[in-house]
Amino acid sequence: MKHISIKLLLVSLVTINSFSQIKHGLRDQHGRHVIPRGFVINTNDHKGEVFFNSDDYARQVRMGANTQVIRLELGKLSEFPGGKLEPKYLLKLDELVNLGKNHGIKTVFKMTVYGVDRFVWEEFWENKKDKQYKTYIKAWKVIWKRYADNDFVLGYDVVNEPRKLKMDISYNDLTDKYLIPLYQRIIDESQKINPKKKILLQSIFMNKGEKIDNNQYAEITSIIDRENIIFAPHIYQNNIDFIKKNMDRFDRESDMIKAPILIGEWGFPTFAKTDTLMQGNLGQLKYKELYIKTAEVFDQMGVGSIKAWFLGNRTMQNFLPGGPSTWSIFSDKTDAGTVERKYITDVISRPFPQVIAGDIQSFLFNFAKRALDINIISDNKKGASKIFIGQNRHYPDGFSIIINKDFIMYYNPLKNVGLEVYKTTKNSNPSDFIWDPKSQQLIVLKWGQDKKAYHIKIVPGIRNF
Repeated sequence: MKHISIKLLLVSLVTINSFSQIKHGLRDQHGRHVIPRGFVINTNDHKGEVFFNSDDYARQVRMGANTQVIRLELGKLSEFPGGKLEPKYLLKLDELVNLGKNHGIKTVFKMTVYGVDRFVWEEFWENKKDKQYKTYIKAWKVIWKRYADNDFVLGYDVVNEPRKLKMDISYNDLTDKYLIPLYQRIIDESQKINPKKKILLQSIFMNKGEKIDNNQYAEITSIIDRENIIFAPHIYQNNIDFIKKNMDRFDRESDMIKAPILIGEWGFPTFAKTDTLMQGNLGQLKYKELYIKTAEVFDQMGVGSIKAWFLGNRTMQNFLPGGPSTWSIFSDKTDAGTVERKYITDVISRPFPQVIAGDIQSFLFNFAKRALDINIISDNKKGASKIFIGQNRHYPDGFSIIINKDFIMYYNPLKNVGLEVYKTTKNSNPSDFIWDPKSQQLIVLKWGQDKKAYHIKIVPGIRNF
C-alpha cells in the first residue's frame, strides 16, 4: 500500500471574512485540508483493562471523530523496573488501530509512564550512562517498527506531560537543556524508520501550584529544528477569561517551532456532583459555557482537538478541591460507557469541516443559532470533501445547506429521500452532494467550480432562509 504523506499546513491563507485565518490543520495524501478531531482512547483504567468494539467506534464517528489518540503504557512496552514487552498488549493495539481504520479514524500513539514500578523524572533527565533514554527509545521502536507502513497511524506523541518535580532548575533551562535535545534525538531515531510519520511534542507540565496565566504548561522558547512535527499542548482551563490568552500563547509557540497545533487533550474534568447540579460553580451550565468558549477559540484558530476520555465512569480521582472528578464523557460505570454527559458531549460533537478538497479559510459553529459557517477555496482535483453535521444531535428538525446564497438543499428527517433541492445554479450538480446518516456526514464529491471561494452555511430547519 502506498504510504500516506500528511503535509503540514504552514502557509498563510487569504481570509475572506472577519474570522481568524486558518494556518493549522493537516494535509492528507491528496492534499486535502484535514481538521483532526476525536478522543483519547485508554487501554486501561484504575479498575483494569478497557475494551472497545466496532459499535463504540461507530459512536465516535457519529460524534465527529476522525482521529484517535491511544494511550500507551510504558510498563507493557519497556524494560523500566516492573515493565516488560507484552505481545498480547501489542495485539490489543493492533485491534484498536484496525477498529479505527474500519471506521475512517486515524491513530496517534501517546506514551505515558504508567505500568512501571518506578519512573523518576529527575533520574530520567539525568540519564546516567544514557540508560534512561536508550530504554525509553527502545520501547518506542517497538511501536515505530510495527506501524511503519500502516497508513492509518499518523504519528506519535512521544513524551506525555514531562515533569520537573524536585530538580533545582528553571523550566526554561529544563526545556532547552534536556527536553528539546531529547525531542531531537527521538525524532531522528523515529525518522530512520519512517521519516513521514508525525512527531507530536508537548511542553513541561509545571509542578502543582506553579502556573502562568492559569496555565500549568511551561512555554517553549527555543526552536526544535526538525521537520514533520506537530505541537500538541494540553489545555484543561477552568477559567473562561484565560482560554484565549492561553491559546494565543500556544499559537506563538507554534510559530516559533514551525509546527501546526493539534490540541492533544482538553476539557476541565467533571466533578461527581456536576451530573446532578445544574447551576453554581460546579454546575452543568458553567461547564457548558466553559466548553463552548473553548470550542469557539479552537475553531476560530482552526486547530484540531482530542477530548479526554472516551470512557465510562468506573472510577474517579480525588485531587481537586471540588471533590471526586473524572475526564470520562460517559456517566455509567462501564468501560466503554454509553450514557453521555450531554452538557459536555453536545459541545464536543459540534459540526465542523472534517476534510476539504481545497483550503479552509475559516469555520465556526454558532451554538445559539445552531449555524455552521465555513469559508473555503475549492480544489476539485484533490477529491471529495466531508463535513460533519451531527443531524441527530443538532438538527432533529432537519437542516438546510446554503452555498453562496444561490445553491440550496435541505434534509427533512420525516422523509426517507436524502437531500432535496430548493435552488441550484448552472455550475452546481446536486447529485454531488450526499447525506450519509450513518456517519452523520455531508459528502461533497465535487464543488461546482474550481479555485472558487465558497461560503457554506448549515442552518436548522427546512428552507429556513
